[in-house]
Amino acid sequence: MSAASVEHPFDNEEPFSLTAIADEIMERHPGYRVEIVGGHLLVTPVPDAPHARALTKLMRPFIAAGLDDGETEVLQSVGLWLPTGDEDYVIPDLAVVDADIDDHLVANNCYDPICFRLVLEVTSSNWKDDLKSKVRAYAGALIPVYVIVDREHLRLHVLTGPAGGEYEHHRPYSPGQVVTLPDSIGAKVTLDVAEILGAGAKKGR
Repeated sequence: MSAASVEHPFDNEEPFSLTAIADEIMERHPGYRVEIVGGHLLVTPVPDAPHARALTKLMRPFIAAGLDDGETEVLQSVGLWLPTGDEDYVIPDLAVVDADIDDHLVANNCYDPICFRLVLEVTSSNWKDDLKSKVRAYAGALIPVYVIVDREHLRLHVLTGPAGGEYEHHRPYSPGQVVTLPDSIGAKVTLDVAEILGAGAKKGR
């Protein structure tokens, strides 16, 4: 039996490029999110409705606190350039960024991590990436606050104090608790863990 030929997304004479592969995946699978962390491709499937619902719930307290006006903005799915490799980048679900972010474009529609005050991820089927790979990535980029809505284990994690590629402080919160985020993001923001996890839960769970 003869083997089927393998199609490559780029000409063999061109230099190897993970970015080209990422672009090819996203072109063939609209809605998929492809990131490059530590020289590895992270592919996230199209988010479900509860994932989007959790993000909507999350945006409200940030906007109500005034973080979407003046010195900061609250943005979804904006690219963050990582210092760990020539092609490394991530696309957090939600971010609080400095209002002058447009002045800090690096490449590939990704921005310098210096603009990011907080990044937030709502886990999907590849939840291990958010809890492991991205912890190291965001800490290495010195992102001050990383929040994870962990739908797999029903926890909300707040990580602060990036140093040496890790976060010095990592506190998980359970339903019934209210989280007050660090003042360094620019305003006082509190999150109701039960409300957010409830919004992100699949029906019947």
